[in-house]
Order: sequence, then structure tokens, then C-alpha cells
Amino acid sequence: MAKIDLIDNSWVDLVFEGKNQAYGAYQLRKDTGKRNLKAMITMFLIFAAIAAIVIAKVSIENYIASQNAAIEADVELQSLAEKKEAKAERKEEPEVEKIEIERVKSSVAFTVPEIKKDEEVKEEQEIKSQDELQETNTAIGAFNVEGNDETAGEVLKAKEVIAEPEPPKVEETKVFDVVEEMPQFPGGPSALFEYLSKNIKYPVVAEENGVQGRVIVTFVVERDGSITDVKVVKSVDPSLDKEATRVVKSMPHWIPGKQNGSAVRVKYTVPVTFKLQ
Repeated sequence: MAKIDLIDNSWVDLVFEGKNQAYGAYQLRKDTGKRNLKAMITMFLIFAAIAAIVIAKVSIENYIASQNAAIEADVELQSLAEKKEAKAERKEEPEVEKIEIERVKSSVAFTVPEIKKDEEVKEEQEIKSQDELQETNTAIGAFNVEGNDETAGEVLKAKEVIAEPEPPKVEETKVFDVVEEMPQFPGGPSALFEYLSKNIKYPVVAEENGVQGRVIVTFVVERDGSITDVKVVKSVDPSLDKEATRVVKSMPHWIPGKQNGSAVRVKYTVPVTFKLQ
């Protein structure tokens, strides 16, 4: 197979030999090589321009990324340096505690006279006579002390420490009627009465007999919020009393009452109303 040459136009002369070459078709075929060459050069230039743009873009992005990385590294190093400087500034030299030496004069402990056998008395517990004290020029104090300044020193005295009274303890078993912080049903009084109204089941016997009224119930809110010692203090009907007791016992844990900041047992009273529609 012969090679195709897109630029060589010799084939045009062979095709149009002995024909009217002034016809437009001859001129078009004659310039085919030039057009092909221009087209190839144009395409090559376009591809070269695209490749150059892509390479330039990648190079610019790489350069920007390297610059950003360098800036981030500088910022990180600078922040580390600032943190070290701040730590160095915060680190202060420890203050040297100044200890003042107390000037104390030599003294002999005062011994309270007490009748004992001679063999039971220790030598340091023997009472010094006035002559002995005058000879040694030693003061009488609370302790036997070897002083460091006999002229300007002071006799060492015993310091009396007054114990602070302990706060009153709240009896764990005592039941209070009124405390600083009264116990409370979760959500408050409105939530309490809503709970009672939703959970009361009207006794069939009382409903058939048309019995209604208000049952007063007392109970104890324990230190953990549980309900104990449920009692009916005002009765209406045995069936209503029983239902009121059941509903009160089924209540969830309350927020316990407090006295002096401690949870205590508190007595509480709740009216349970039964009313026919």
C-alpha cells in the first residue's frame, strides 16, 4: 500500500491532465496540501498551548501549596515559640519562705504540788526551790525550755486551742412536720394532682351507691424520696379510702425535704378527691 502524503499535490496534475484546469475544482484540489499543512500546524499549536496551560496551572498550584505549607510551618514554629516564652514568663522563682526565729527565754516548767512517794517522782518533776531559781536566773513557765535569748526573749506559753462546736446532727429516724426545704412531687403540685386524677380508679361499689367526697391521706417522704407510712386521717367510705391509699403508695419517688442541708424524713398530707360526673 502506497503511503499517503497529505502535503504533496502531484496527484492533482495527474487527475486533471488534459482537462479544464481553469475550473474551480482544480484550484481547490491544488490548495489541499497547503490547507492540510495549515490545519496540522494549527492543531499542533492548539495542543501545545493546552499542554502549556496545564503544565503552568499544575506548577502554580504546586508553588502555592509549597508556600502555604511553609507559612503553616512558620506559624506553628512561631506559636510553639510563643507558648515556650509564655511558660517561661509564668514560671516564677519560688518564694523563699522567711522563717522568723522566735526569741525564747529559758524557763522551768511549773509543777503543781502533788503528794507522791519519793520513788514515783521523776527528777524533772521535782519542784525547784526559790534559791535554785535565783541561782540559775531561769523563769517559771509552762515547759522546760532552753532559750536562745535570755535578755530580750519571752517565756514560752502554752497556746489554748478552742474547739469549734460541731454542727447539730439531724436524727435520721426523726419525722419532721415542717423543714427548711419541704419535699416536692416531681414537677410540682400541679403534676401531683394530675397524677392522682389520671391514676384514680373509681370504685364500682361507691359509684353505684353515688358515694363521693375527699379523702385526706398522710404519708412520710423518706430521705431517698420514697413513700412510706401511708394513713387515712379523714375517711369518706372504705372503698374510697382503699383506692386513695393505693394511689398514694403508687406515686414515684419525691424530691426529699432538707434540714440544715441534709435530707430528712418529712410528713406530708394530700387530699384525694372523688367526684362523680
